[in-house]
Amino acid sequence: MDLFQAVSLGILQGLTEFLPISSSGHLIVVPWILGWEEYDHKLTFDVALHFGTFLAVVGYFWQDLWRITRTFFKKAFCGSRSLGADPDSRLFLMLIIGSIPAGFLGLLFDDYIETVLRSPLITAFTLIGVGMLLWWGEKRARQDKTMAQIRWRDALLIGLAQATALIPGVSRSGATITAGLWQGLDKVTAARFSFILATPVVAGASVFKLKDIIGSGLPPGEAWGFVLGTAVAAISGWLAIKYLLAFIQNHSYKVFVWYRVVLGLLIISLTFLR
Repeated sequence: MDLFQAVSLGILQGLTEFLPISSSGHLIVVPWILGWEEYDHKLTFDVALHFGTFLAVVGYFWQDLWRITRTFFKKAFCGSRSLGADPDSRLFLMLIIGSIPAGFLGLLFDDYIETVLRSPLITAFTLIGVGMLLWWGEKRARQDKTMAQIRWRDALLIGLAQATALIPGVSRSGATITAGLWQGLDKVTAARFSFILATPVVAGASVFKLKDIIGSGLPPGEAWGFVLGTAVAAISGWLAIKYLLAFIQNHSYKVFVWYRVVLGLLIISLTFLR
């Protein structure tokens, strides 16, 4: 893999991890369309890219993450019984609840998903299907809950949706934003909770898969590609978070729905034409 491919995939990962259009799906489909056979969906490079987006979300939300973590442990160590009453400490608990399904199912089915479900055709159908759910959720859901009103049931259902994003094409942000809308979160809150919820899951996945990189080492001559890919993913991910949150203040998610449907149909067409 040359540096151009590394930078291109880094930009792709950073943008698509936080836009509701599926980063894993794009990392499968784009090299497939462009004929980058030497890339061959290298999972070790995917881990590096995901670490870049972890840096992006931590960099963007570090003040929120620090505040809620500090508040939770301060109250816990002081023996406070108001953990669930304080908005920050409760949000910390909601992040734990929301992270459990993806962590548990990821450990159980990671190998199956990485070897069986990484196909362009599966990606196409999940792109279209989740796009339709996103459109319907934004159209019909109540959308009046703020971050302080998220309860354990909301966090658990959004966490279950996050677990489905292990399937390429679903999109972690797409699934969690959609579930958030269905649970009545307003558009901005659904996106913010989705992004913050990514922190423990992406961090855990990166650490879990780091053993593969340590065991096999980096491919010869590709160290700079991994460094550049990670850095570019971090920068483009930070920009994606910033501009998506600004965009949905006054716009709907419809543009992402159309993108998912068109891309899914394009992949299906190319699959049968090849």
